[in-house]
Amino acid sequence: MKKISQWILKAAGWTLIDSAPKEKKCVICVAPHTSNWDFIIGKLYYSAVGRKASFFMKKEWFFFPLGYFFKAIGGVPIDRNKKNSITDQLAQRFVNSEEFHLAITPEGTRKPNAEWKKGFYYIAQKAAVPIQLAYIDYTKKEVGIATNFHITGDVEADMQKIKLFYKDIKGKIPQNFLI
Repeated sequence: MKKISQWILKAAGWTLIDSAPKEKKCVICVAPHTSNWDFIIGKLYYSAVGRKASFFMKKEWFFFPLGYFFKAIGGVPIDRNKKNSITDQLAQRFVNSEEFHLAITPEGTRKPNAEWKKGFYYIAQKAAVPIQLAYIDYTKKEVGIATNFHITGDVEADMQKIKLFYKDIKGKIPQNFLI
């Protein structure tokens, strides 16, 4: 699958960047997220660089036969009705896993949203794992994981630094990406 993914991305004109240190566990902050194509390009990228990235979605989608498909491509079912928070559920998944990479889009939507959700930050904090800054730049046709970001505990200052990293990156629908 790795070679096929590399071929597809190369044939489509994409350049792959993989400069972040390899981590056994990390939260992957993926932005901008302005199109459904982001998921496809992102999954192809992770396959092309030999990584497996998981994503979460509500457990109601994990019914037969879709459940098998979603799990096979990295889906993690989340019970939004449980007493413990989604952050706690995902942090526990890190504790219970030898290797786990969780990709999250901080905007939480493909529509314009300057108020990024901070769940990815709190998951990384609770799980004591780094955040990797990943991006899909449609103008440069570049997709990659650029660097690790180690949180300081100052959420607002860290979020500003993370957003600053993405300021020049263009999504498929650039007007939908707000910082």
